[in-house]
Amino acid sequence: MTESYSEREEIREPAVAGSFYPNDPVVLKKQIRNFLNNVPAEKIEGKIIALISPHAGYMYSGQVAAFGYKLLEGSDFNRVIVIAPSHRAHFHGASVYNKTGYKTPLGTVPVDRDLCNRTIAQNGMISYYPQAHTQEHSLEVQVPFLQVVLKEFKLVPIVMGSQDIDTCRVLSEAIVNATKDERTLIIASSDLSHFHRYDRAVSLDKIVLSHIDKLDANGLEQDLKNGRCEACGGGPIVTSILISEKLGANKAKVLNYANSGDVTGDKSGVVGYASAVLYENEKDIKNKQIEKTGVDLGLTQEEKRTLLNIAKTTIESRIKNQNLPKFDISSDTLREKRGAFVTLHKHGSLRGCIGNIHGNKPLYLTIEEMAIASAFNDPRFKPVTEGEFKDLDIEISVLTPLRKIDNVEDIQVGKHGIYIEKGYYSGLLLPQVATGYRWDRTTFLEQTCNKAGLPKGAWKDKDTRIYIFSADIFSEGEL
Repeated sequence: MTESYSEREEIREPAVAGSFYPNDPVVLKKQIRNFLNNVPAEKIEGKIIALISPHAGYMYSGQVAAFGYKLLEGSDFNRVIVIAPSHRAHFHGASVYNKTGYKTPLGTVPVDRDLCNRTIAQNGMISYYPQAHTQEHSLEVQVPFLQVVLKEFKLVPIVMGSQDIDTCRVLSEAIVNATKDERTLIIASSDLSHFHRYDRAVSLDKIVLSHIDKLDANGLEQDLKNGRCEACGGGPIVTSILISEKLGANKAKVLNYANSGDVTGDKSGVVGYASAVLYENEKDIKNKQIEKTGVDLGLTQEEKRTLLNIAKTTIESRIKNQNLPKFDISSDTLREKRGAFVTLHKHGSLRGCIGNIHGNKPLYLTIEEMAIASAFNDPRFKPVTEGEFKDLDIEISVLTPLRKIDNVEDIQVGKHGIYIEKGYYSGLLLPQVATGYRWDRTTFLEQTCNKAGLPKGAWKDKDTRIYIFSADIFSEGEL
């Protein structure tokens, strides 16, 4: 059957075949197979969630890339999301290629247009920007490897125009929100330091690899921004770590590192390459003693279950346009006036969070009101629909009173949340936000300023008021 002109237009044609890798399919497949055969067999004890892979010409970085792709042989991934940096087009946010297919000399991979469009719909910073994909090599060079090691799969090609932490967070949340239960693999495309002498390159690249090994997205972003290390795909790496942690990753392993000097022998100005895997190791989850975030306010298990049931029932009643039930509350604790937040997650990603920091109503009524606000009135999200209800995870944070501080050293990450006021601006972040992103105290303060609409350093200003509080935090899955 002959393709129509419109159908051909929907296929992204290869841009760097014949330069970055062979144009002949037989030669290309043989080269990739040779790379894979040179990698020793290794088994990852857990569920693979993401790979980090280089994107130079195959003669330079193909052997390093093979260390990651070797792990995929025999796997059952049916969708692959490749996140790559833009080298040629300048634009803000991220571009998702939502057309029909993505072609290499080994054939055309179908694009998962449904997932692409769901991802685009999550946030205005994500769109389809054609110029981002036309000549971009960093994404294209990953595809032939995937075609060799996987069976049938669909592709989600994403190119990042901006790589700041806000773009990384928006994109990571969008992908997690849009991705359903299918076996999905994330690939971050990135080379490391560029054109330093060999020893200097190795030193810079060790910093990146250390952050990857610790799943430290925030630390990596900070060191990249401050110039302590380099990675042209730093944004894709940070985004992949954020996604992977939301999907359960608790381990990372750098599989191989080299630079162009190891290939050519010229060590005067080299480019660094690494292959790494991010995965969930269930044994580590079971064996690791996880310290509880927040504080214990003495709520019984039954009282916590009652509050969660109030939140869940309230949301369901509103969705179905039913009258809100009247709850029979006998507990004196639940009748105490306390501030509280109700946070909703869907597939591990934020779906709504609203609270009242002042204890001006009985706790059970605060939960009822904040559940409605979180599900239907959070300005960052569309109202929760009936189809989503079954996928919601409800988390409640019962707050202690605010306490003004004069010394930021009083802030204990993992125990305290922060509330900042300056003029007409104010912002609050709960204790679990800092631990979830592995922030240190300074980053926590900066991000709270950002939440308030203030410059990140505004916490240092004399007229800024800083308050701390703690919370008893619990969710349905814990009880």
